[in-house]
Amino acid sequence: MDLFLLYQYFVTAALLIVLVNFIINNALFKSTTNFLLPGSIKKAKPLVSILIPARNEEKNIKRCVRSLLKQDYSNIEILVLDDNSSDNTAKVVRELEKKDSRVKLITGKPLKNGWLGKSYACHQLSKHANGDYFIFTDADTLHFEKSVSNAISCLIVNKLDALSVYPMQIMVTLHERMLITFISFAILSFIPLVLIKKSKYPLFCTAIGQFMLFKKEVYEKIGGHQSVKKAILDDVKISKQVKRCGYKFMIFDGSRDVYCRMYRSFKEAIRGYSKVIFAAFDFHIYMQAVVTLMISILFLFPFILLPLGALVYDWPAVVINLIILQIIIILIIKAILAIRFKSRILDVFLHPLSILYIISVSINSVLQSKLGPGIYWKGRIYDARDRDDLKLVRDNHE
Repeated sequence: MDLFLLYQYFVTAALLIVLVNFIINNALFKSTTNFLLPGSIKKAKPLVSILIPARNEEKNIKRCVRSLLKQDYSNIEILVLDDNSSDNTAKVVRELEKKDSRVKLITGKPLKNGWLGKSYACHQLSKHANGDYFIFTDADTLHFEKSVSNAISCLIVNKLDALSVYPMQIMVTLHERMLITFISFAILSFIPLVLIKKSKYPLFCTAIGQFMLFKKEVYEKIGGHQSVKKAILDDVKISKQVKRCGYKFMIFDGSRDVYCRMYRSFKEAIRGYSKVIFAAFDFHIYMQAVVTLMISILFLFPFILLPLGALVYDWPAVVINLIILQIIIILIIKAILAIRFKSRILDVFLHPLSILYIISVSINSVLQSKLGPGIYWKGRIYDARDRDDLKLVRDNHE
């Protein structure tokens, strides 16, 4: 029992550290609405290029572009690249193009060897962009009228070279709510945000491709998306490239400026997370296994051990109290996240189910990449058996 008690002290201490980091991060994760556009920018209004890669996005692209056309920052160009879609994406954009000269459709070239789809689409977009600032955003985002001006304000006021804005994630089904909430949970719990801004070390950096802003000259000097052309997590990798090249980067809470519904079905959610989880560990099975075990120990086992210790094995009060403290810490973190991002409070108590979802998808990501058909996304399948050389093996349309 002495070793088991020591184990409980270790888990409790680790969770207290996570809680402290989480509280600090909540203060550092500034909302994009906190910053005002400097007068000099209001007067000069440099051109902002909004770049949207779109593959089979006819259901989303009209809403996205129309929301961007309503921005209070008017000096924009909106470039949409039709990435070899099989639906009516191009037709929808052409109709918008006729109504507003700021919209331009670009027909994407066939995917080149050595590139992954989204990176190649973003690379092509950058070659057509004329702005002083580049905003890359996804076709399934919805922008409120200040999303562009607030992002530019964040960049300039904080003296940054690039940034990423985290949208409000719209979650409808149980599967979405159990999986997608883990993004904000992981970022605010595990990553010291102060090191993203202050440290020059690329390890301490992350981003989300739903909204990324670069100074044009910085984007070009870091090599743009060509520098991450084989990366599944192109957004995270390019943020690290910014730091690697000596530039300043930070992430912001854009939940009041941008909405996004990442997945609309269980199948989409599983595919999406299976695509990114193994890639997050650079396809190292052992590293992923260790992290998955640690997440289980910290965030799942307390919910299993409490009923076992209290109802089955009659463990000492000190052990039970430590496990209860662990659960309280976890629920405090989840409750704060639910309040901040306006998710369902009742889902806080489904946290163990959320972790089981993540563990299951983590295992599936390895099986799919190493034993299955490969990494699937947007009708394309990439062979991930050689982690240093991802190859396109099939390019079908969804």
